[in-house]
Amino acid sequence: MKITLHIRRYQPGVDKEPYDRDYVVDAEPTERVLDAMMQVKRFQDGTLGFRKSCAHGVCGSDAMRINGKDRLACKTLIRDVVEKEGDIVTIEPLRHFPVKRDLIVDQTAFFEHYRAVSPFLINDVPPPSKERLQTQEERMAFDDATNCILCSACVSACPIPDDTPGFLGPAAIVQAFRFLADSRDKGVQVRLPVLDAPEGVWSCQNHFECTRCCPRSIKITKRINQTKDMIRRSRAGESSGDVEKGD
Repeated sequence: MKITLHIRRYQPGVDKEPYDRDYVVDAEPTERVLDAMMQVKRFQDGTLGFRKSCAHGVCGSDAMRINGKDRLACKTLIRDVVEKEGDIVTIEPLRHFPVKRDLIVDQTAFFEHYRAVSPFLINDVPPPSKERLQTQEERMAFDDATNCILCSACVSACPIPDDTPGFLGPAAIVQAFRFLADSRDKGVQVRLPVLDAPEGVWSCQNHFECTRCCPRSIKITKRINQTKDMIRRSRAGESSGDVEKGD
Protein backbone atom coordinates (compact mmCIF):
# COMPACT_ATOMS: atom_id res chain seq x y z
CA MET A 1 0.00 0.00 0.00
CA LYS A 2 1.05 3.60 -0.54
CA ILE A 3 1.80 5.70 2.52
CA THR A 4 3.35 9.13 3.03
CA LEU A 5 6.42 9.73 5.16
CA HIS A 6 6.21 13.27 6.53
CA ILE A 7 9.85 13.88 7.51
CA ARG A 8 11.39 16.83 9.35
CA ARG A 9 14.40 18.14 7.44
CA TYR A 10 17.08 20.56 8.62
CA GLN A 11 20.74 21.20 7.88
CA PRO A 12 22.27 23.83 10.19
CA GLY A 13 24.27 26.41 8.27
CA VAL A 14 22.29 25.74 5.11
CA ASP A 15 18.61 25.93 6.08
CA LYS A 16 17.27 28.95 7.93
CA GLU A 17 14.90 26.75 9.92
CA PRO A 18 13.52 23.19 9.97
CA TYR A 19 10.97 22.26 7.34
CA ASP A 20 8.88 19.20 6.50
CA ARG A 21 8.94 17.17 3.31
CA ASP A 22 6.61 14.41 2.14
CA TYR A 23 7.67 11.19 0.42
CA VAL A 24 5.18 8.67 -0.96
CA VAL A 25 6.38 5.07 -0.73
CA ASP A 26 5.01 1.57 -1.24
CA ALA A 27 5.16 -0.43 1.99
CA GLU A 28 3.77 -3.68 3.30
CA PRO A 29 2.20 -3.70 6.78
CA THR A 30 4.87 -6.15 7.97
CA GLU A 31 7.75 -4.01 6.76
CA ARG A 32 9.53 -1.66 9.12
CA VAL A 33 9.55 2.11 9.10
CA LEU A 34 13.30 1.83 8.51
CA ASP A 35 12.60 -0.10 5.29
CA ALA A 36 10.36 2.71 4.06
CA MET A 37 13.00 5.29 4.93
CA MET A 38 15.63 3.32 3.06
CA GLN A 39 13.37 3.41 0.00
CA VAL A 40 13.43 7.19 0.20
CA LYS A 41 17.19 7.29 0.73
CA ARG A 42 17.97 4.92 -2.14
CA PHE A 43 15.42 5.88 -4.77
CA GLN A 44 13.98 9.33 -4.02
CA ASP A 45 16.30 11.57 -2.03
CA GLY A 46 19.86 10.59 -1.22
CA THR A 47 20.34 13.76 0.84
CA LEU A 48 18.07 12.50 3.65
CA GLY A 49 20.13 12.08 6.80
CA PHE A 50 19.47 9.49 9.50
CA ARG A 51 21.44 6.92 11.47
CA LYS A 52 21.19 3.15 11.22
CA SER A 53 23.49 0.21 11.75
CA CYS A 54 22.36 -3.26 12.81
CA ALA A 55 18.69 -2.74 11.83
CA HIS A 56 17.68 -5.31 14.47
CA GLY A 57 17.08 -3.26 17.61
CA VAL A 58 20.51 -3.94 19.09
CA CYS A 59 22.63 -0.87 18.33
CA GLY A 60 20.04 1.83 19.06
CA SER A 61 21.26 4.00 16.19
CA ASP A 62 17.91 4.70 14.54
CA ALA A 63 15.99 6.16 17.48
CA MET A 64 13.64 8.93 16.34
CA ARG A 65 10.15 10.26 16.93
CA ILE A 66 7.56 8.41 14.86
CA ASN A 67 4.00 9.74 15.03
CA GLY A 68 4.90 11.63 18.18
CA LYS A 69 6.44 8.70 20.02
CA ASP A 70 10.09 7.87 20.60
CA ARG A 71 10.88 4.59 18.87
CA LEU A 72 13.47 2.62 16.93
CA ALA A 73 12.66 2.76 13.23
CA CYS A 74 13.96 -0.80 12.84
CA LYS A 75 11.52 -2.18 15.43
CA THR A 76 8.46 -0.19 14.36
CA LEU A 77 6.32 -1.99 11.82
CA ILE A 78 4.29 -0.08 9.27
CA ARG A 79 1.12 -1.61 10.71
CA ASP A 80 2.05 -0.14 14.10
CA VAL A 81 1.76 3.42 12.79
CA VAL A 82 -0.71 3.32 9.88
CA GLU A 83 -4.17 1.83 9.46
CA LYS A 84 -4.97 2.23 5.78
CA GLU A 85 -3.74 3.23 2.35
CA GLY A 86 -2.67 6.85 2.16
CA ASP A 87 -1.99 7.31 5.87
CA ILE A 88 0.76 9.69 6.92
CA VAL A 89 3.71 8.73 9.14
CA THR A 90 5.32 11.76 10.78
CA ILE A 91 9.04 11.34 11.48
CA GLU A 92 11.07 13.81 13.53
CA PRO A 93 14.46 13.85 15.29
CA LEU A 94 14.75 13.10 18.99
CA ARG A 95 13.92 15.98 21.31
CA HIS A 96 16.38 17.75 23.65
CA PHE A 97 19.31 17.24 21.28
CA PRO A 98 20.89 19.69 18.81
CA VAL A 99 20.18 18.58 15.24
CA LYS A 100 23.25 17.88 13.13
CA ARG A 101 21.29 17.05 9.99
CA ASP A 102 17.67 15.99 9.48
CA LEU A 103 17.11 13.07 11.88
CA ILE A 104 20.73 12.91 13.09
CA VAL A 105 21.19 14.52 16.50
CA ASP A 106 24.29 15.49 18.45
CA GLN A 107 24.64 13.09 21.40
CA THR A 108 27.74 14.71 22.90
CA ALA A 109 25.99 15.82 26.11
CA PHE A 110 24.24 12.45 26.37
CA PHE A 111 27.52 10.56 26.48
CA GLU A 112 29.07 13.12 28.81
CA HIS A 113 26.29 12.35 31.28
CA TYR A 114 26.83 8.65 30.69
CA ARG A 115 30.54 8.87 31.44
CA ALA A 116 29.89 11.06 34.49
CA VAL A 117 28.26 8.19 36.43
CA SER A 118 31.35 5.96 36.05
CA PRO A 119 29.52 3.16 34.16
CA PHE A 120 31.97 0.41 35.05
CA LEU A 121 32.68 -1.91 37.96
CA ILE A 122 34.51 -0.19 40.84
CA ASN A 123 36.08 -2.52 43.39
CA ASP A 124 39.52 -2.01 44.88
CA VAL A 125 39.35 -5.20 46.95
CA PRO A 126 41.86 -7.73 45.56
CA PRO A 127 39.93 -10.27 43.49
CA PRO A 128 39.77 -13.94 44.44
CA SER A 129 41.86 -16.48 42.57
CA LYS A 130 39.13 -17.18 39.99
CA GLU A 131 36.25 -14.69 39.85
CA ARG A 132 33.91 -12.58 41.98
CA LEU A 133 30.95 -14.88 42.55
CA GLN A 134 27.36 -13.69 42.38
CA THR A 135 24.08 -15.49 43.00
CA GLN A 136 21.30 -15.56 40.43
CA GLU A 137 19.19 -13.42 42.76
CA GLU A 138 21.94 -10.83 43.00
CA ARG A 139 22.27 -10.75 39.23
CA MET A 140 18.52 -10.41 38.68
CA ALA A 141 18.45 -7.32 40.89
CA PHE A 142 19.88 -5.28 38.00
CA ASP A 143 19.55 -7.63 35.02
CA ASP A 144 17.18 -5.51 32.90
CA ALA A 145 19.44 -2.46 33.27
CA THR A 146 22.20 -4.32 31.41
CA ASN A 147 19.97 -4.31 28.32
CA CYS A 148 20.33 -0.56 27.70
CA ILE A 149 21.53 0.15 24.14
CA LEU A 150 22.06 3.90 24.70
CA CYS A 151 19.55 4.82 22.01
CA SER A 152 18.60 8.09 23.81
CA ALA A 153 14.87 7.53 23.27
CA CYS A 154 14.22 7.83 27.01
CA VAL A 155 15.91 11.24 27.14
CA SER A 156 13.79 12.46 24.24
CA ALA A 157 10.60 11.18 25.84
CA CYS A 158 11.37 12.68 29.25
CA PRO A 159 9.63 16.04 29.91
CA ILE A 160 12.13 17.13 32.58
CA PRO A 161 14.77 18.60 30.19
CA ASP A 162 12.13 21.06 28.98
CA ASP A 163 12.65 22.99 32.24
CA THR A 164 15.93 21.44 33.44
CA PRO A 165 18.26 21.14 30.42
CA GLY A 166 21.12 19.91 32.59
CA PHE A 167 19.19 16.91 33.92
CA LEU A 168 21.47 13.89 34.09
CA GLY A 169 18.82 11.90 32.26
CA PRO A 170 17.18 8.50 32.66
CA ALA A 171 19.74 6.55 30.60
CA ALA A 172 22.71 7.73 32.67
CA ILE A 173 20.91 7.07 35.95
CA VAL A 174 19.98 3.56 34.82
CA GLN A 175 23.63 2.93 34.01
CA ALA A 176 24.57 4.13 37.49
CA PHE A 177 21.93 1.85 39.02
CA ARG A 178 23.23 -1.11 37.06
CA PHE A 179 26.50 -0.90 39.00
CA LEU A 180 25.17 0.41 42.31
CA ALA A 181 22.89 -2.63 42.50
CA ASP A 182 25.71 -5.00 41.55
CA SER A 183 26.81 -6.98 44.61
CA ARG A 184 30.41 -6.84 43.36
CA ASP A 185 30.56 -3.05 43.05
CA LYS A 186 31.95 -0.67 45.69
CA GLY A 187 31.60 2.63 43.85
CA VAL A 188 28.74 4.30 45.69
CA GLN A 189 30.79 7.21 47.01
CA VAL A 190 32.36 7.78 43.60
CA ARG A 191 28.96 8.19 41.92
CA LEU A 192 27.15 10.09 44.68
CA PRO A 193 28.35 13.61 43.78
CA VAL A 194 26.81 13.28 40.31
CA LEU A 195 23.65 11.44 41.31
CA ASP A 196 22.86 13.23 44.59
CA ALA A 197 22.54 16.65 42.99
CA PRO A 198 19.69 18.94 41.91
CA GLU A 199 20.17 17.91 38.27
CA GLY A 200 20.77 14.29 39.23
CA VAL A 201 18.17 11.78 40.39
CA TRP A 202 16.12 14.36 42.27
CA SER A 203 14.98 16.06 39.07
CA CYS A 204 12.97 12.97 38.11
CA GLN A 205 9.25 13.43 38.76
CA ASN A 206 8.04 9.93 37.85
CA HIS A 207 6.32 10.73 34.57
CA PHE A 208 7.10 7.16 33.36
CA GLU A 209 7.55 8.35 29.76
CA CYS A 210 11.04 6.82 29.70
CA THR A 211 9.71 3.44 30.76
CA ARG A 212 6.91 3.52 28.20
CA CYS A 213 9.21 4.20 25.26
CA CYS A 214 12.17 1.96 26.16
CA PRO A 215 12.71 -0.49 23.27
CA ARG A 216 14.38 -2.95 25.66
CA SER A 217 11.59 -2.90 28.29
CA ILE A 218 13.83 -1.62 31.07
CA LYS A 219 11.98 -0.54 34.21
CA ILE A 220 13.64 2.85 34.03
CA THR A 221 11.44 4.82 36.43
CA LYS A 222 11.61 2.04 38.99
CA ARG A 223 15.40 1.93 38.72
CA ILE A 224 15.62 5.70 39.20
CA ASN A 225 13.47 5.47 42.34
CA GLN A 226 15.61 2.63 43.64
CA THR A 227 18.67 4.81 43.09
CA LYS A 228 17.02 7.54 45.15
CA ASP A 229 16.47 5.01 47.94
CA MET A 230 20.11 3.92 47.72
CA ILE A 231 21.21 7.52 48.16
CA ARG A 232 18.95 7.98 51.18
CA ARG A 233 20.37 4.87 52.80
CA SER A 234 23.89 5.95 51.98
CA ARG A 235 23.23 9.30 53.64
CA ALA A 236 22.10 7.39 56.71
CA GLY A 237 25.42 5.56 56.73
CA GLU A 238 24.01 2.08 56.21
CA SER A 239 26.54 -0.66 55.51
CA SER A 240 29.47 1.68 56.14
CA GLY A 241 28.55 3.95 53.25
CA ASP A 242 27.47 1.19 50.90
CA VAL A 243 23.84 0.51 50.06
CA GLU A 244 21.55 -2.45 50.20
CA LYS A 245 21.35 -4.40 46.98
CA GLY A 246 18.14 -5.87 45.67
CA ASP A 247 15.23 -5.61 43.27
